[in-house]
Amino acid sequence: MTGLPPEDVQSYPRPPALEPVPQRIRVQLGSAIIVDTTAAWRVLETHHAPSYYIPVGDVTATLRSVTGSSWCEWKGAARYYDVIAGGRTATRAAWAYDTPSARFAPIAGHVAFYAGLVDAAWVGEVQVQPQPGDFYGGWVTPNLTGRIKGAAGTRHW
Repeated sequence: MTGLPPEDVQSYPRPPALEPVPQRIRVQLGSAIIVDTTAAWRVLETHHAPSYYIPVGDVTATLRSVTGSSWCEWKGAARYYDVIAGGRTATRAAWAYDTPSARFAPIAGHVAFYAGLVDAAWVGEVQVQPQPGDFYGGWVTPNLTGRIKGAAGTRHW
């Protein structure tokens, strides 16, 4: 039992939805818990595992801005960070939308983490797995059903 309600990623909307997260969110890097918050948001988009956005004030790691950016048709321009804590540096392990579109304004001042580039992340008491592939940053939990994009051959559906 995960304590998380069943969700079918194929029923998530497009354009994506933004909703507050009722569960406690934690992230570990090296020996340090770098996030422990109950103030996160998540983005839900068709065929994606949810992405979780954490208030920057709830992140105890150093976020070092790196060169490069990307563009999301829904949220706008993203920038990336190396994450430093617990004796480790995780390269380009986090991203943020400094000035997101109006629909996603609540995630300004928030940062998201790639689950596969930190040592562990949890939604409630459930440890997450990274969304397949190396592009998307969703967090996969056992309550999710449906086809999740990210693996080879699924990037552009």
